Amino acid sequence: MTDRFSSRTPQQALAALLDLHAPKRLLLVGAETFPALQAFQEAHPQTELAKATPGLLPADLAGQRFDLALVVDCLEHIPKRTGLELLGGIRNLNASRIAVLADLDACAWQSTDFYSLALQASERFSRDEQVLTLFTYDLREYKQVPDWLNARFWANPENYGKYWW
Repeated sequence: MTDRFSSRTPQQALAALLDLHAPKRLLLVGAETFPALQAFQEAHPQTELAKATPGLLPADLAGQRFDLALVVDCLEHIPKRTGLELLGGIRNLNASRIAVLADLDACAWQSTDFYSLALQASERFSRDEQVLTLFTYDLREYKQVPDWLNARFWANPENYGKYWW
């Protein structure tokens, strides 16, 4: 990501993300709702939406799996340690895709805090004095498979039955 600001609004970016992934099970942490989510729900009424208030996930949600987790207007209202535990828990246990919209100045986080959780900065938005950053994580895109990681380089199958170690 560059230091330039996106030409889109945060709502447009979230709407595009929702349309791209079209989750069947969606977790929203923080904001009660927002226009992009309302439009998505109207277009996809079959999508299951689970909501959680800022803070650690309640036990009934912590044991579930979601296609996408959105964290919007959340980190600004909780201590940093709780936020780290929340995002790490969601990433490890609840969802393979995460999108976090945060005002870094309001929540006292650094970009490196998100990078340490394997999230990447996707877009930055500016309105008046406020700057919002959209951080995303997708397990399927987290790491490219290296060339050497395939069956051809593994156990030397041509030597099976020839040698004993």
